Amino acid sequence: MKVDIDELREKILVLKKEQNAVLLAHNYQIPEIQDIADYLGDSLELSKISRDLKENVIVFCGVKFMAETAKILSPKKKVLLPVVDAGCPLADMIRVEDLIMLKEKYPDAWVVSYVNSSAEIKALSDVCCTSSNAVNVVRNVPVKKIIFVPDKNLGWWVQKNVPEKEIILWQGYCLVHEQFSIQDLRVVREFYPTAEVLTHPECLREVLEESDFVLSTAGMLKRVKDSESKKFIIGTEEGLIYRLKKENPEKHFYSLGSAKTCLNMKKTKLENLYNALEKGQHVVELNPEIIEKSKLALERMVSYV
Repeated sequence: MKVDIDELREKILVLKKEQNAVLLAHNYQIPEIQDIADYLGDSLELSKISRDLKENVIVFCGVKFMAETAKILSPKKKVLLPVVDAGCPLADMIRVEDLIMLKEKYPDAWVVSYVNSSAEIKALSDVCCTSSNAVNVVRNVPVKKIIFVPDKNLGWWVQKNVPEKEIILWQGYCLVHEQFSIQDLRVVREFYPTAEVLTHPECLREVLEESDFVLSTAGMLKRVKDSESKKFIIGTEEGLIYRLKKENPEKHFYSLGSAKTCLNMKKTKLENLYNALEKGQHVVELNPEIIEKSKLALERMVSYV
C-alpha cells in the first residue's frame, strides 16, 4: 500500500506534540527527514542542541553514535533511534582493547576521539572532537602528544594545522569520503574552473591538499552563504547538497565525481520516524558508568567553538 507522505507527516507532528518530543536530523538524512526536523545540523551543532533541550524525548535521525552522544549529554531524557541498525563503519574501526593498548603504550598522551566513535571509546578519551572543531581541540589540549582515533584523514588534517603537536594516528577511515579521488577533483576543475572546491576532512589527504576549503558540513553551509561564488564542487555525502540547494537557490552545486551516499544515513524514512514515536522505539540505553566517564570528554568538546 502506498504511503501518503503528507498524511504521515501530519501524524508524526501530532505524536511529537503529544509526547513533548523533538526531532534532530543530521545533514546527510534524506530530504523528507530534513524537512520535518526541528533541528538540522552536523555533529557538533546537534551535540550542543541536545545538551540544552527542554523536551522530554529526543528522536535522533542519524546513526547510532549520534544518538548515544545525545543520551550522554542528556541522560535523563528518553532518546530514540528510529532505525536500530543505523551504524557507522568508521566508529566500528576502533575497539576498546585497541585504545587501551595505545593508552598503555603512550601513557603521557591525551586521547582525542572523533565524535564518530562508540560511547565506550568516548569513555576512555580525554576529549572528543568533531570535524568542525578538531583542529581547535588539539591545539588547546594541555599536552604535546595526542592519540587521535579513529579517522586517519581527519587526524592528518589536524596534524597539518597543528604541527607543534605529536599526533599518533589510528588507521580508521570513512568508507564514503574515501571514495572521492584526486582524479575526480581534477576533472571537475576542468569542467567548472571558477567553482570553489569544498571538501570534508574525512577525505583522502591528496584531495584535501588540492581543495580550496576543507570544512565540516556546517562549515560548507557557512562558506556557501558568505561566498560571492555561484558554483561549488562539494566533496561530502550527497545529502548535504539538498540542503545547500534549498538554502541557496541562486547558486549551483556539483558533486566531486559521482554523488557518494552513506547507506546508514539513508536508512531512516518517515515510516521509521512515525514508528519510533508511536511505539517508543528504539530506546538508547547506556551503562551509567559509561555515561559518566564519556560525558567529561563530550562536555570538553562542546566547550570549544
